[in-house]
Amino acid sequence: MKIESQIEKISSFQHLEMLANQIVEGFISGMHKSPFHGFSAEFAEHKVYNTGESTKHIDWKLFAKTDRLYTKKFEEDTNLRCHIIIDNSSSMHYPKLENPEKFFHNKIGFSVLASAVLMNILKKQRDAVGLSVFSNTYEYYAPDKGSDRHHRMVLNALENLLEKPKVQKSTDTITFLHQIAEKIHRRSMIILFTDMFQSGNEEALFDALQHLKHNKNKVVLFHVIDNKTELNFDFDNAPRKFIDIETGDEVNLFAENVKQEYEKGVNSYFKKLALTCAQNKIKYIPVGVGENFEKILTTYLVEKQNFG
Repeated sequence: MKIESQIEKISSFQHLEMLANQIVEGFISGMHKSPFHGFSAEFAEHKVYNTGESTKHIDWKLFAKTDRLYTKKFEEDTNLRCHIIIDNSSSMHYPKLENPEKFFHNKIGFSVLASAVLMNILKKQRDAVGLSVFSNTYEYYAPDKGSDRHHRMVLNALENLLEKPKVQKSTDTITFLHQIAEKIHRRSMIILFTDMFQSGNEEALFDALQHLKHNKNKVVLFHVIDNKTELNFDFDNAPRKFIDIETGDEVNLFAENVKQEYEKGVNSYFKKLALTCAQNKIKYIPVGVGENFEKILTTYLVEKQNFG
């Protein structure tokens, strides 16, 4: 389910919610034919019919399509609370988009669309969703709620993140993850989108991630990166000026001269991230800008099943 394959179908849709809905519908359709078939009802707002239950709410149209009996779910059947956190520092607005590139071809756009996709599922399930956005300030907070009005307010906040940053904004992940953790008073699934570019004390960063797990919260970290340039350092060997978009620092160099050392450092950091998250029972998922959403959606499904 590549994003690009959906674009032709939805080229006339500019609205974030409509795009997210198309992606979810495509995923649901694919899951009916996949080994994850049993999970597809989670998306479709249904549950498996058990013998002896009332037949009043059986979805006969779905039975005709799947040859399986499902009953429609109602609000009392679900109680998941999900809080989405998005890093909106300047590094998340990389790569710089050129016309006619789609908004989700940089890290912030990809994270916004992924969040809207997850919100679409949460809305179908009538689960509560909240949102926090941080950079060098705590930019936005919405508590976990399930109403349509709240859903549209959060979607609007997501759309606002697609504006180009007007100033250089650094990342103060440690401070704001602690603040967000203090705001979440009821057990929740917490989903974090960040590129993990945080200078300073790595141990303090992991302490902040661990703080999110208080009250037995489940934490999923989607590590959003541009694989071509940030992971593989794939540049031609012309002389280039590299600019830190958070600090403005500049360095002139030939990419080939530092590629090997760069890749070694990045791979070491990513492995340490994965290991530390595993030790702290934080679900760590690296995702590349422009990848399909199957990894994100199946991760959500499995983690929800395990949330208990």
